[in-house]
Amino acid sequence: MITSFTSESVAAGHPDKICDQVSDAILDAALAADPDAHVAVETLVTTDRVVLAGEVRCRKKLDYEKIARGVIKSLGYTNGIYHFSHTSPVSVYIHEQSQDIAVGVDNEGAGDQGMMFGYATNETPELMPLPIILAHRLVENMDEAREKKTLPYLRPDGKSEVKVSYRDGKPVRVEHVVLAVPHDPKVSPDRVKKDLIRWVVRPVLRHYHMAVPEDRFITLNGTGRWDIGGPSSDTGVTGRKIIVDTYGAFARHGGGAFSGKDPTKVDRSAAYAARYIAKNVVAKGLAQRCEVRVAYVIGQREPIMKTLELFGTGKKPQKEIEAYAWGLLDLSVKGIIQGLNLKRPIYRESARYGHFGRNGFPWEAVVQ
Repeated sequence: MITSFTSESVAAGHPDKICDQVSDAILDAALAADPDAHVAVETLVTTDRVVLAGEVRCRKKLDYEKIARGVIKSLGYTNGIYHFSHTSPVSVYIHEQSQDIAVGVDNEGAGDQGMMFGYATNETPELMPLPIILAHRLVENMDEAREKKTLPYLRPDGKSEVKVSYRDGKPVRVEHVVLAVPHDPKVSPDRVKKDLIRWVVRPVLRHYHMAVPEDRFITLNGTGRWDIGGPSSDTGVTGRKIIVDTYGAFARHGGGAFSGKDPTKVDRSAAYAARYIAKNVVAKGLAQRCEVRVAYVIGQREPIMKTLELFGTGKKPQKEIEAYAWGLLDLSVKGIIQGLNLKRPIYRESARYGHFGRNGFPWEAVVQ
């Protein structure tokens, strides 16, 4: 049976991703100063304005405005024509963490309730679904082409979308690629499309042994024109790209965002733990696909649910696979934080091109 699936990703300069990276840069600064810091910070960006709000408990005073400006500058928003830049006004509304939450967290309990899911599949080397990996790599290459001036006329912001055909559950063909990116209007859309196919689309698809679709199945800027991107054309908020951040809708999501939250918030840490377990089950060859499901209650240390779904692809008895999976990591809040060494400033980098499927993060490590 032939089916298809589509996933999207966004560039590092997308308004929502600006916000995720600012929030996580604040988290990194807090953890660098105080590994026991508690952080829950939201960022909003719009035309010539940045707003920071939330709760922080840290032994050191942080310069939130400086942190935000540094992230925005690094993303290329340094030109007045964008109507948003590293010189835009920054409003800060950050206060101490609620004592009602702090009591439970200080007792090594979960910082919130919720359900979290982790997923892995053997259809790519990263053990991720192909549509989301392709979407991520496309915007990553697009950003790199702008930053390295391979395509100097590109401007910050951008999106991708990839439609993949599956036969009997296996990816067989890329049917359609969609790219959206603002650029200097002096450069014709035809030239931009040709350059993007050469420098972005073709290298990514060839790396994953996929043929490049015909030109008519590669769409650039669906409305025909995009000159100015960023917050002046689309307000951004932390935590609005949760499907981009995870599995591109190929697997379930509990609903909680990651960025701006310290690891006592199980929305983040337990989702990382679930991915770690699922990835290692698949990496060990125990199943072709694996989904890990956990649930927590605020203030309680242990999950109230932990289950394993193999979608009929298990290579050994279920109980044997479960014994391996649950032995990989203590799923108490403290166990996750210690087992994955999460009280470190490692989070800003996770806030672009997906939290999963990239080496260098502890939840992506494979047990030898």
